[in-house]
Amino acid sequence: MTELEEIYRKYFGDVYRFIKKLSGDDDLAEDITSETFFKTMNSLDSFRGDCDIRIWLCQIAKNLYYTRAKRLGRTDSLDDTDAGIPAGDIPIDIRIAEADEADRIKRILHQMDEPYREVFMWRVYGEMSFRQIGSLFGKTENWACVTYHRARTRIYDRLKEEYDEN
Repeated sequence: MTELEEIYRKYFGDVYRFIKKLSGDDDLAEDITSETFFKTMNSLDSFRGDCDIRIWLCQIAKNLYYTRAKRLGRTDSLDDTDAGIPAGDIPIDIRIAEADEADRIKRILHQMDEPYREVFMWRVYGEMSFRQIGSLFGKTENWACVTYHRARTRIYDRLKEEYDEN
């Protein structure tokens, strides 16, 4: 077992519960927790050991949560989740923009290599957990998490390229 797998197994629950308490949202907590360990994979060498690793992981998770909340325009009340606004109350231009974005993502997904496309689709459209996806592929939960985040990064990069071209 690698060092990252050991850290993942030992602290996933702690980070998840921390973000769940912060956000009040199971799905968001799972996404942020998984993203935390994905980010940790790339920055584990930078951990200086000045604090407990659990604190370091929760700090990364908190920063990711606040970044996402800010990106979604939830800076005033970070405890709210979608504010319970019915779809009919969302302005039509915003709904159209979201639909256009979804179409772009679907087009990019169609061009994406396997297993990234399938893992992303199972996670987003099939609402499967990383454990379920890993099992489906005969791989680990960590593999599913990393594959999903790589797919998400590729989609984000491609969307950014498209916006830069326009």
